[in-house]
Amino acid sequence: MLIISDTFDQVNGVSNTYKNLIRVSDEKIDVLHPSMFKSVSAPLYPEVQLVINPWRVYQAIRDIDPSHIHIATEGVMGLVARSYCKKHCITYTTSYHTKWPEFMKRIAKFPEFFTKAFVRWFHKHSRCVLVPTPGMKEELESIGFKNEIRVWTRGVSSEIIAKQRTAQQDGQIRLLNVGRVSREKNLEKICELSEDSKYQVTIVGDGPYRAELEEKYPRVKFLGYKFGEELAKVYADNDVFVFPSLTDTFGIVMIESLCNGTPVAAYDVTGPKDVIRNGETGYLGDDLEENIRLCLSLDCSKIKKTSIKDWSWQTSFDQFNDALTGTKK
Repeated sequence: MLIISDTFDQVNGVSNTYKNLIRVSDEKIDVLHPSMFKSVSAPLYPEVQLVINPWRVYQAIRDIDPSHIHIATEGVMGLVARSYCKKHCITYTTSYHTKWPEFMKRIAKFPEFFTKAFVRWFHKHSRCVLVPTPGMKEELESIGFKNEIRVWTRGVSSEIIAKQRTAQQDGQIRLLNVGRVSREKNLEKICELSEDSKYQVTIVGDGPYRAELEEKYPRVKFLGYKFGEELAKVYADNDVFVFPSLTDTFGIVMIESLCNGTPVAAYDVTGPKDVIRNGETGYLGDDLEENIRLCLSLDCSKIKKTSIKDWSWQTSFDQFNDALTGTKK
């Protein structure tokens, strides 16, 4: 089994997903990623590496000679893997992690029409496209995907689940966001709340937009990356997780928050609406601050208990393996 990805050593939802699949799998899984080859940072998205010697990728695939190939991303390595599979008549699967049309329009004002055409072409010959939510499945079908599309869930590792929560305090309402600090994440919507003294805003993560946000919003606490038990404690120490993104296909950080009993306030868009049970594990709607207020009345212990049962990496791997091997749903 071979996974080919244009991002793996970076800290993001894509790399986190595949690292956890490898961790729980009893199968031998090889991974090819940019750190194994000469690469440069992608313009506008420096955390993604572009391989500059694609023929080496081609040779590496040939040397591994896998029985099953999964193409995780649509970058240089994904294009090489697609070409290899087509030339050698190898059946392969792909996954759709990023809403590229919306993403490219937001960061580069690139017309959605062209990006939609590209992703349709890229995934055209994939035997099965894996997506994180039913909403994302519907979106791909609506833009002309003809492939079989399967929903592929995600999980939460036990080391990211705190044993205890810190109780709500009478003072400030503690708001949290975790993830890549980049412009397309719409983080200004949570940072703006720090100007109201009743909110304490914390952001965990890093990225190209961090310096600008730190300068503009000095009251926001930027903690950089956190991992394992330290990250779990941050989740458990906050009252509401605020997810303002309009373009994420899933957002593993949302389910990590829920498994620590912290409700999620988000917009009613693809990603959050497939993860959050409105009125039970969080609130969705056009008014983010109203969603935060409503979240404060939810039962955190109930959210934690139900969410831990719902999100398993073993279930995620089983779905992934079934798709690669052609097992029926």
